Amino acid sequence: MVHKAKGKLLMEISLTDGQRDAFIPSYTSLDQIQGKVSLTAQTDTKIEQVYISFEGDVKTYVEKIATASPTNGRSHAFQPFLRLVQPREEADFPPDNILEAGKTHSFPFTFAVPHRLLPQNCNHAPDNDVVRHAHLQPPPTLGDPLTAGWGKSLMDDMAPDMSIISYSIRARITDGRRSDSKHNVIADGLKKVRIVPAVPEQPPLEVRGGKEDDYKLRKEKSIKKGTFKGKLGTLVMESAQPRSFRLPPPRTENPCAVTTSATVNLRFDPAAPDAQPPSLGRLTAKLKAATFFASRPIPDIPCRSSDFHASTTRGIHVETIPLSTRCVSTARWQKHNGASPPRRASALSAVSAANPNPNVPQPSASYKEGQPYYTAHLLVPTTLPNKQDGTGSSKVFVPTFHSCLVSRIYVLDFYLTCQTPGAFATAPKMHLKLPIQISAEGSADARPNISEAEAQAIARREAAEFMWQPRSIAPPSSEYLEQARLSSSATPSPDSAEAPPWGVQAEPVDNSRRSSGGARANEDLTPPDYLIRTSGRPNVCSSPTRRFSPP
Repeated sequence: MVHKAKGKLLMEISLTDGQRDAFIPSYTSLDQIQGKVSLTAQTDTKIEQVYISFEGDVKTYVEKIATASPTNGRSHAFQPFLRLVQPREEADFPPDNILEAGKTHSFPFTFAVPHRLLPQNCNHAPDNDVVRHAHLQPPPTLGDPLTAGWGKSLMDDMAPDMSIISYSIRARITDGRRSDSKHNVIADGLKKVRIVPAVPEQPPLEVRGGKEDDYKLRKEKSIKKGTFKGKLGTLVMESAQPRSFRLPPPRTENPCAVTTSATVNLRFDPAAPDAQPPSLGRLTAKLKAATFFASRPIPDIPCRSSDFHASTTRGIHVETIPLSTRCVSTARWQKHNGASPPRRASALSAVSAANPNPNVPQPSASYKEGQPYYTAHLLVPTTLPNKQDGTGSSKVFVPTFHSCLVSRIYVLDFYLTCQTPGAFATAPKMHLKLPIQISAEGSADARPNISEAEAQAIARREAAEFMWQPRSIAPPSSEYLEQARLSSSATPSPDSAEAPPWGVQAEPVDNSRRSSGGARANEDLTPPDYLIRTSGRPNVCSSPTRRFSPP
């Protein structure tokens, strides 16, 4: 990109690495961004400094909607979270810092995409260390239509105009200082790049199942025989958080489909012993992308969309992407004769809590102990749509992340319909909302590029942190006191096959051969019929069942 400054200087920022010809330069964590800034002056121009930096920032705004029109407006927020500056190299500057007319001068630069931000970038008070750790991870590029792409096509990353996260290489040329002691900038330009940081898969969320939560792992529904025909039974639909969608590195050629799978467990508790389970209809899978944004720092991990509605400092934007619809009428029900695991205290708690058989859902509220019930299992593979799978999707996905002002989460929705004989009304429908993550792989050849002095400094800092780490100096508890004595009644049998601990070998001997004059200092503590033989351990006495140290 060529930038013209004040009619006498042309500046161009170009890349010299593998992304020089890329439609959208894309990088991941620990990748190196290499390029140069080229300056061409129309007349001899004296410069003072060339500032080249790699910058990242986030911009948000929230519409203030009120009943009185004079109070309507916006609350804005801007946070620069990254700024790396290329050191000055005197060899790159011309003599006397004068750019000759018509001659092009190049200033190279090299930046490494960090895998973590500095602690001062999260200077507010989060609720806990988990939130702070999440806020110190570099967020992906989001909301900028010029950097949301797949190959050579511009794509939609499903972000609103109210939240934009951008990265760029910026160059500024100065020729001195003004009367107010500020730098006089004669050229200023930037080149945007796309950053998709490496994001590992996080542990599954603990879903408590509150009424206002955006997740629901279990659903119970009463199934009727038909109109005015009574109750057939209760259908239970249950699942757990699946493995994450794993995005390939951004420069992967011909990437494979990004897939995952979830298992939906069904249980039918009949109202009468002879009642049969209903016929299943269709199972539809949809992915919901929710973008949370705010004009003030968010102190927690967003999990309730209701907290962002009707707020003057927070907002939410949700888009739904259909994934698949399949017929599951051929699913086979398996009958169980009355034996059922005990019911949990709360049916809305995590499905894995205290369940001896996670593939069998817990009983419904209407289940009577000892009655037969039916179970079925549906394996649901899901794939993220992309432009190359023939669907023509224009969506591009970014990893799950949480920053001080913007967060992106994903929810996997399952809709199940079933058919009951003699029912003329709409088929019953059940809905699960599962949390799901989108993680991202890093480059296979990406390694931290640090010098030996930096490695030594890191080692010294870790050693200092360990030295000053708080430790407990309280006396031991009573269960560990006065345990160094053996009574004769605790003497084990010489035929015991159990090996003694601590490398001490114990073997039976004849007490009649022991000389009273040659007894050792600790021989009075030795169990009868045993002789102490140490193997590399200092003066420790042991038996096959108990061990102690001499006083």
